[in-house]
Amino acid sequence: MRLYVMIGALLALLGVMLGAFGAHGLKNILDASALATFEVGVRYQMYHALAILLVGGLAAQASLVWRKRAALLFIIGSVLFSGSIYLLVLTGQKWLGPVTPLGGLCLMLGWGALVIGVIKGADNGAEIRPGSDD
Repeated sequence: MRLYVMIGALLALLGVMLGAFGAHGLKNILDASALATFEVGVRYQMYHALAILLVGGLAAQASLVWRKRAALLFIIGSVLFSGSIYLLVLTGQKWLGPVTPLGGLCLMLGWGALVIGVIKGADNGAEIRPGSDD
């Protein structure tokens, strides 16, 4: 889980940087609609960066296997959803449009995996090896 927490923190850092870039660097380049679309990508990236950090803190409530699945789906979903939005807005490449819903599906599946993990409850420690970062 340590790796996922680090990735979540990096996605949050990148989200803040991209938010600032959008607000200051793109405001004179993009029209209001494109800027709003870019902001949606930043917002969802930040939500899911925080979700990845949350997953790391749920050891007492949720299964490790399902927490890892949720974190991985949040990472993939953030890259596909927000990444495709950024590229679509900045490059105008329309073929990226269908990638965005796939990313959204991964984000939804991540939340579903987290629900399953909580339903299954915390592990009894059998999956965690001594000295591991899990």
